Amino acid sequence: MTQRRDILAASGGLLAAFMASGANAQEQSIETHITDAEKANIRIVDAFCEGWEAMNLAEVFATMKEDAVYRQSQDTPPVTGHQAISDLMKLWVDDSYRIDYIVEETFARGPVVINRRIDIYHRNNAEDHLEWEGVGLFLIEDGLIREWQDFTMRIQRGRA
Repeated sequence: MTQRRDILAASGGLLAAFMASGANAQEQSIETHITDAEKANIRIVDAFCEGWEAMNLAEVFATMKEDAVYRQSQDTPPVTGHQAISDLMKLWVDDSYRIDYIVEETFARGPVVINRRIDIYHRNNAEDHLEWEGVGLFLIEDGLIREWQDFTMRIQRGRA
């Protein structure tokens, strides 16, 4: 019985090591096999995030198609076009004295760019302060963002 437990324990360790090496190989594969077009798509999303940090909607919309579609979270309906997106997001820009878009991770496959980030909207009223953590999915078409969808992982309202 002891011998069987030792074998099972050893095989569990080997499985964990194999899975870890597979994950590491996958990470290396993502970085190694990125195309020039995918790098350009990432630069578009980076410029988009920089526009938010600059609190400059003109910079944000310069990265998006005029009829871009935005879905604020997995639980909200999409809106279409610069004006509708502006109407939805302008309050956050106008009422914030600083916005931080902290991009934790980004990768691209073809026309799709995914980033994991933390968006912090610094507001004068501590209760209105918002920290959002989630994943953004962007579809790039003709060098501009065609669709943008955020998936919420965590929201913290008010300053901690």
